Amino acid sequence: MKTIYHAANSRGDANHGWLKSKHTFSFANYHNPARMGFGALRVINDDFVIGGQGFGKHSHRDMEIISIPLSGKLGHGDNIGNAGIIETGEIQVMSAGTGITHSEMNGDANEPVKFLQIWVIPNKMSVNPRYQQIRMDDIMQPNAFNQVLSPNADNAGVWIHQNAWFSMGDFDKGVTQTYHIKDANNGAYIFVISGKVVINGQILNTRDGLGVSDTANFTMEVEEDAKVLVMDVPMSF
Repeated sequence: MKTIYHAANSRGDANHGWLKSKHTFSFANYHNPARMGFGALRVINDDFVIGGQGFGKHSHRDMEIISIPLSGKLGHGDNIGNAGIIETGEIQVMSAGTGITHSEMNGDANEPVKFLQIWVIPNKMSVNPRYQQIRMDDIMQPNAFNQVLSPNADNAGVWIHQNAWFSMGDFDKGVTQTYHIKDANNGAYIFVISGKVVINGQILNTRDGLGVSDTANFTMEVEEDAKVLVMDVPMSF
């Protein structure tokens, strides 16, 4: 097993007043040649936006863009007819493809919104832009890695144009759980949203990340109640 550890406090930092963001990988003004992604996983941005503010209209191409609110509400609008609110407990994906223009605003005038925005490099370019949003309540079981994203539109969660699977779970202290990587060509990047876990002897605290590759699985021991996101992605693409 190969591992790469990214401590929460080693991430890139951006503070624009209305926006505070932590970048696991190189993004915008944060450039670190050693942090250009993990396989097909290109961006993990941990964003905090104050009430009534947000990202105005801007465009993307040929990227799978996933947003997961952690608290508060995220307002979305785009040029392919989608407009609404993404709430905590939901997951949203856009396949930018040939090009999509959208805005992301705090959906509340007063309360801040915290959300993860994740970019995955697709395995098909110049696709028709698409949008998908679901609630995850029905697929979330306690103390389990619950699939919330896959390559297959018929499977649980949202889907993207890549041989990738995302799983999330809330785990109780004392639980030990093994995750089986879905494809022999894939690795897994584990992001601890909250709590404390140990994987392969590495302690991971809130907002720490660990990439594992050259293995079929990993086992996670939960030291403190934890919320964990696993991103299972191709290592070469």
